[in-house]
Amino acid sequence: MLRLIINPYIRFIFLVSILGAFAFVMTQGSDLKARISNIVFETYIELAPRAASEAIVFVDIDDQSLSRVGQWPWPRPYIAEIIRNIKQSGAAVIVFDGVIAEPDRTSPENLVSMLEEGHPARAALAGQESHDIILAQAIRDVGNFVTGFSGGSQVKPPFIKRGILAKKEIKDFLFSQKGAGSTYFKYTSQFLPELQKSAAGNGSFMASAEGDAVIRRTGLIFHDGKTLYPSLVLEALRLYENEGKDFIKVAATQGYENYKMQSPLVTSVGQYNIPTDAEGKMWVYFRDFDKEREYIPAYQFLNAHYNEQYEGAAKPDLTGKVVFIASSAEGLMDLRATPLGMKPGVHIHMNAFEQILQQKFLVRPYAANVLEIGGAIVAALVLIGLSFFIGPVLQVLFTTLLSVSIFGGAWYAFTAFGGLFDPVTPVFLIVSMSFVSAMLSFLKTEYEKHQVSDAFGHYISPDFMRELTKNPDKLKLGGEIRDLTVMFTDIRSFTTISEGLTPEELIQLMNDFLTPMSDLVMQNRGTIDKYMGDAMMAFWNAPLDDADHARHACQTALGMQAALAPINDGVKARAQKQGRDPVLLKAGIGINTGPCAVGNMGSRQRFAYSALGDAVNMASRFEGQTKHYGVGILIGEDSYKHVQDFAVLEADLVKVQGKSIPARIYVLLGDQDMAVQPGFQALKVKHEAMLSAYRARGFEQAKALAQEAKDMGVGGLDGLYHVYVTRAEDLIQMPPGDAWDGVFEAVSK
Repeated sequence: MLRLIINPYIRFIFLVSILGAFAFVMTQGSDLKARISNIVFETYIELAPRAASEAIVFVDIDDQSLSRVGQWPWPRPYIAEIIRNIKQSGAAVIVFDGVIAEPDRTSPENLVSMLEEGHPARAALAGQESHDIILAQAIRDVGNFVTGFSGGSQVKPPFIKRGILAKKEIKDFLFSQKGAGSTYFKYTSQFLPELQKSAAGNGSFMASAEGDAVIRRTGLIFHDGKTLYPSLVLEALRLYENEGKDFIKVAATQGYENYKMQSPLVTSVGQYNIPTDAEGKMWVYFRDFDKEREYIPAYQFLNAHYNEQYEGAAKPDLTGKVVFIASSAEGLMDLRATPLGMKPGVHIHMNAFEQILQQKFLVRPYAANVLEIGGAIVAALVLIGLSFFIGPVLQVLFTTLLSVSIFGGAWYAFTAFGGLFDPVTPVFLIVSMSFVSAMLSFLKTEYEKHQVSDAFGHYISPDFMRELTKNPDKLKLGGEIRDLTVMFTDIRSFTTISEGLTPEELIQLMNDFLTPMSDLVMQNRGTIDKYMGDAMMAFWNAPLDDADHARHACQTALGMQAALAPINDGVKARAQKQGRDPVLLKAGIGINTGPCAVGNMGSRQRFAYSALGDAVNMASRFEGQTKHYGVGILIGEDSYKHVQDFAVLEADLVKVQGKSIPARIYVLLGDQDMAVQPGFQALKVKHEAMLSAYRARGFEQAKALAQEAKDMGVGGLDGLYHVYVTRAEDLIQMPPGDAWDGVFEAVSK
């Protein structure tokens, strides 16, 4: 089955079929794609909201205003005062986001009807002017007030100050758009007739949400099937531009009859052109509004505050600004879901108006879906082709770079010209195909690894096997030069031990010794090179990189010395059963670090992964010298540099056989824990003093210090100090010549 799946032809057909299935789901599952795209576009807006223009202000009927003035609705004279004072502060346009649809119940004529005949207040109230007339006059006087209307229960169509100019075919085209979320309405809730007629403009503030209840677009052109009506935003723009002398115009772009086009229409007022979709809507480029700079409580424009509190101080400067009047008060606020979260409904109109002034639009081209899905299919096909020539890692890298490029391109399109492109859908398709393709490549690689493992698994170390199966090209002659730490181990007096054992017992003993020693090498990231009877060679930092190879080798050596105790316990138990004295195992270990040639060595018919070089030879010599110095572990100077925090003492400066340059060797006694113990610290001081005296020709002192260090009984160094006592005695009897440099020349390996 696995052979069938990794067959190139079957694999290609399978991948293309999966790609077709993914593409079908993405193109037919339009709701799913739309949800994904909407989330992406909302994220764009959150990450890069539109900048402020300083052109708009929110006069807020907030909780503070309600606490000062009283509950809403306020008497109409209060509203009249507010709009007059807003105008006096320099506002270019005043927009009321709401509806005053009923007569003021506090108006004098309404209060008179509530009083009994003969009540003294009736005569006083009868001569006073209607509150609604006061408000209508204020609206007429300011000359820049925009009223609004929305869906409701009234039958009468709203009053329009200036109609929308559009060709008959454009009107018919818009009238035909009556689907869910369209700008079609049948009934309206609107201002009182006398207020509408007094206003400079009247527009709809309807805001329809998308299917997920989030408002991303707002209507600019509304209709009831017979007449086109402007939005509150368009009416405000008409009054802002050229003092309301221009008409609102709706023109068609080429191919506007295709309702699927995202911007088939262009709505314009004077110099401002607005891309509009088939339903008369535009995408809103949201931003948050600063309450400190762009909010003003409504009560501040009442005469009592405006004329008195600002006496002698600067009044609000609204020169040239468009003022939106609405409420953020609890219970009055019209909360709407937007890409930036729940916001007052007036924010939708404020954002739409401001972005028109800035000419900062969000555009979702009709070809976007084709580019997203089609481009992803092409990229996936390229990826499928590459998967036959590159491994899973490179496939992941290619997919990552491609995905980053797609996200980067989509982000650039948004920040540069407001383009709404969805990178998630194509990246999902590409990553999905990359995953399937990589899985097939992985299965192919695993199949090849299995073949390699079957052929070579019994001859090389597990770590090298893992490296080899990752890169089968290593199955060839050749190598590289790299720093290694090399270890040689050997059993002391092996010949004597073997003489008293049967072949079966000898093999069992060797297995008991080499198994835990080999485990320790593996556990510490080492590679076992070879077994040589009772000896073993291992090295670190190949084939796998190991930055701490010297430390790991030293930790392994210490572990080997500790592992001898349970092995010798078994030797004692067997000897006791046989009624003979046990011969306990002792191991000598030599460690050295340096550059080595490492790789596959041998013939083309048979080869092994091994290491060669001077550092290897020196490690072997150090292991041999452990017998001379009577210690368990000797390490070279390059190894010592990496474990200076271990319990290490310099052993000697020695010329090993075959070498003319002396090497400094060290005896390894323990790890960091032992190094900080008082006993070792005292021994170290005594030992270094002994070496200094010895090399300074103070042989009597060196002999005495060596004996004192030996008597301390730390680290089992009796053999080492016996060597120095003997040398000192010989040098006292026969002093060296002037050329003596303290170097000992080894006469054996």
